[in-house]
Amino acid sequence: MNGTLWIRTLSLLAVFALAACEGAPDKVTLQGQTMGTYWRVTYLAEDGAPARAALETQLEDALVAVNASMSTWDPQATISQFNSGESLEPFPIEPAFVTVVAAAQAVSTASGGAFDVTVGPLIDLWGFGAGGERRAAPPPADAIAEAQARVGFGKLVVRADPPSLQRTAPGVEVDLSALAKGYGVDVLAAVLGEAGLRNYLVDIGGEVRARGVNDRGVPWRIGVEVPDPSARGLVQEAVPLRDLSLATSGDYRNFFEADGVRYSHTIDPRTGYPIPQRVASVTVGHPEALWADAWATAMNVLGPEAGLALAERQTLPVLFILYDGEGFERRANAAFEALGTDEG
Repeated sequence: MNGTLWIRTLSLLAVFALAACEGAPDKVTLQGQTMGTYWRVTYLAEDGAPARAALETQLEDALVAVNASMSTWDPQATISQFNSGESLEPFPIEPAFVTVVAAAQAVSTASGGAFDVTVGPLIDLWGFGAGGERRAAPPPADAIAEAQARVGFGKLVVRADPPSLQRTAPGVEVDLSALAKGYGVDVLAAVLGEAGLRNYLVDIGGEVRARGVNDRGVPWRIGVEVPDPSARGLVQEAVPLRDLSLATSGDYRNFFEADGVRYSHTIDPRTGYPIPQRVASVTVGHPEALWADAWATAMNVLGPEAGLALAERQTLPVLFILYDGEGFERRANAAFEALGTDEG
């Protein structure tokens, strides 16, 4: 799973129209910083749209609340308080926290443990955690086994009433970095919807959610980035989003090499080791960014064969970009192709 706290290494690049159609509503962009990355909201200011400054304040306040609940960078956040404790008793959490952990547990179950929010000890051990030192060599096998003994989504119990989270074994921690950005996107989309906006694009660090159309009257288009550090910002293909969220997971910007072997920041919770270097990136669509975010990480761990098979069962549009030795191989399912991708 993803080992960079709050930040994932792959971006989805919003493809904005260069010129508005005559008479179209004004296109407004608001942006700032959150979760160790950027947030950006673009919307059409139609009749009855709220004042820009008031809406910006609402969006920022919503993100502050998400961080206060789920950011492990904040020692006072709910998640940090849970992780610093040792109790096996239920720990009070916010309803939003319940929503995110419940989604994580559902993806964990469906993916056979390929997704797991308790994977933090392994991420730290491999040098990809929030305060850990980067490694020059893999950790010893006994250390991996020791860390893996503290990992397992089945060691968490989440309850909605009253909202609580409980560890059933000592040393279990929670890291929501693999889906909290997606949840943040959904929160901002909810603010926009409550404000009466019908056409918008929300982006937090490359996880996006679109509704309606852009200022040209056509669906928003999102560029899937070429998974090559030397080609940063180059678009692999543009995907029209029609009331959909899109998230991408990849490893090509966060890894270390030792003795000629490249070790990904994406750790397989089932083995305790980084995933094999086959998947460059995987992009997943879902109506909610929370779920798209989690599924993208799960698919990255599963790989193309198991991932695409699971995508069919879950009716998810999925695009894999694979290393093929000389370049990249594109592999998508029919649901993704049906989105109407434009090569380029």
